[in-house]
Amino acid sequence: PPRIAALVLAAGQSRRMGSRHKLLERIDGIPLVRRAVNAALASRAASVTVVTGSRADEIAALAAAPRAALAHNPDYAEGMASSLRCGIAALPPDVDGVLVLLADMPRIDAGHLDRLIEAYAAHAGTAPIVVPTHAGRRGNPVLWPRRYFAEMLALAGDQGARELLTRNVGDIIAIEMPDSAIFADVDTQADLDSARS
Repeated sequence: PPRIAALVLAAGQSRRMGSRHKLLERIDGIPLVRRAVNAALASRAASVTVVTGSRADEIAALAAAPRAALAHNPDYAEGMASSLRCGIAALPPDVDGVLVLLADMPRIDAGHLDRLIEAYAAHAGTAPIVVPTHAGRRGNPVLWPRRYFAEMLALAGDQGARELLTRNVGDIIAIEMPDSAIFADVDTQADLDSARS
C-alpha cells in the first residue's frame, strides 16, 4: 500500500477569536488541535507531522504523541503557505503522498481520512490529487501525491495549495463524503459555539 503522511497544520494566529486561541479551545473535552491529531493517528496514515507556529509551546504540548512529530514554523505570520512549506520539508523521505489536515476542523475523523487514502491507493498508478466532496462542493482535507511536493515548497501567501488545485484540475479525483464535516471549521466564537452544540 502507498505510504501517505498526515500533515496537521496548527500554526495559525486565530485572529478572529480575539485574545483566545481556537486550537486550545475544547469540544467535548478535547482541545481542537488534539482532535485533529487523534484523527490522523487513528487513520491509515503512515506518519503524522504537526506544524506549530503561534502559541507553539501550548499547541505542541496538546499535540504531543509518541507517533506524532512536531515541526515549528517560525514564519507562521506569513500565512498558510509557510506552514505547508515547513511541513512538507519535515515529512519522512519515503512517503508517497501527504494528506493535509487543517487543525480547526473538529468533525474530521479517521473515517474521512481513510476514504481519501483508499481512493489514492486504488488509483496509485496515476498518483492523483484526491479531494473530498459533498453535495457537489469541494472541501478539506486534500491528499497530494509526492510529485507536487516541489511546487508546494514554492508556495507563498495565505491561500495554501488552492492555486495548485486550479492549475492541475485534470489530475483531481473527487471522493464523495457522507457528511458536511469537510466544510466545518472554527474561525469565530459563533463557529465554536455551533461545533459544541
